[in-house]
Amino acid sequence: MIVAGIGSKRGVSVDEVLAAFDAALERAALARDDVALIAAPAVKGGEAGISEAAAKLGLPLVLVPQTQLEAASNRTQTRSERVIALLRVPSAAETAALAAAGATARLLGPRLALGPVTCALARREEEEE
Repeated sequence: MIVAGIGSKRGVSVDEVLAAFDAALERAALARDDVALIAAPAVKGGEAGISEAAAKLGLPLVLVPQTQLEAASNRTQTRSERVIALLRVPSAAETAALAAAGATARLLGPRLALGPVTCALARREEEEE
């Protein structure tokens, strides 16, 4: 299972979210159909751009609670001082993807930042051959 974690500044548009999502997939040589769900920090639950992007993609949106973000923070590949100050985790996108994909998940690479949106892809280890 592949999970796309999304982080963003306030007020992002659906097009900005989709652009970052597609760029992350392209970098990982994946297609939209490879992704099982979208994950974002629970504090982003009110971001219409994120929820509309998930709906447009036909994917469930999982809002990850703060405690789960923090539990995944030791597995991130990048860190943002801004995100640490706001969410107490190194990367919103990476921790959301890792937490939603499960304890055995690993990132497919560092988060991709495109404008006001970040996207990270995580996969459960046991599904790899």
